[in-house]
Amino acid sequence: MTDQPKTSVQIRLGTRSSPLAMAQAYETRERLCTAHGWSQDAVELVPVVASGDKVLDRPLAEIGGKALWTKELDVWLDEGRIDVAVHSAKDVETERPDAFVFGAVLPRADRRDCLVGASSIVAIPKGAVVGTSAPRRAAQLLNVRPDCTVVTFRGNVATRLEKLKAGEADVTFLAAAGLERLDQSDVGSPLDTEEWIPAAAQGAIALECRAGDDKILAMLAALNHEETNAELFAERSLLAALGGTCHSPVAVLCTHDAGKLTMHAAIFSPDGKERVEGSVTLSPGEECPIMGLADDLLSRASEAVTEHFREA
Repeated sequence: MTDQPKTSVQIRLGTRSSPLAMAQAYETRERLCTAHGWSQDAVELVPVVASGDKVLDRPLAEIGGKALWTKELDVWLDEGRIDVAVHSAKDVETERPDAFVFGAVLPRADRRDCLVGASSIVAIPKGAVVGTSAPRRAAQLLNVRPDCTVVTFRGNVATRLEKLKAGEADVTFLAAAGLERLDQSDVGSPLDTEEWIPAAAQGAIALECRAGDDKILAMLAALNHEETNAELFAERSLLAALGGTCHSPVAVLCTHDAGKLTMHAAIFSPDGKERVEGSVTLSPGEECPIMGLADDLLSRASEAVTEHFREA
């Protein structure tokens, strides 16, 4: 019997090694193979343990922010050890090195937050301990439920569910898209985006590669989802216009309708006592309306909010 020749590797995908990150890499591999008619052997998955997965006892904002999810992959991408970094788009810093570009954005999954431990925000027991390390989730919760206490809650999905089971908190939040990708959609109760605004880029997978790598860019182009790409550009542009950091409680969501984008956003004081929100309609790729919304939000906010963003 003659051995069949092995399929040569066409592209190397770098990914964090957490179960959710690996699920995102598997989805990317599947889409690449389908788009190009490859066998799975043509796509090599290269896991890396990110700094953000190593330190779990402190909020990200205290130990380096979102860069802790990307810095190892950045090094490997820059050195040519991988061709593409597969990212949860919401975990990617707003400002990225000029050496890298998003070569494609996959179709956005469920963008909602899920509440675990209660069926709704109203149903959270009075005085409950809520576990989250996200300033947006903490401030948005305290805005409507100031009776609750927020404690730091970090780790992958399994870790956070174990912490909840161990009684470290009464309820917590998880992204619906993450639960869906892990086949655990039955774990939490999705929150209506009309009442609870998610994070910028939540539910989307971004594929980042080296700028000028035309071969890889051509491979990724077949995967790009234009609507999701437009939403990510707009939502990330708002973060940039606000001057937001990991300390900044900001929620934003874009929706499509008849070729236009409607952006709804809110900024908060960390204690949730102040909430300023607004909306704008724009065409995909437009930046002026986004800058205008950022200016409007900051102009109506007190120093308790603006000190966590750029100067109004």
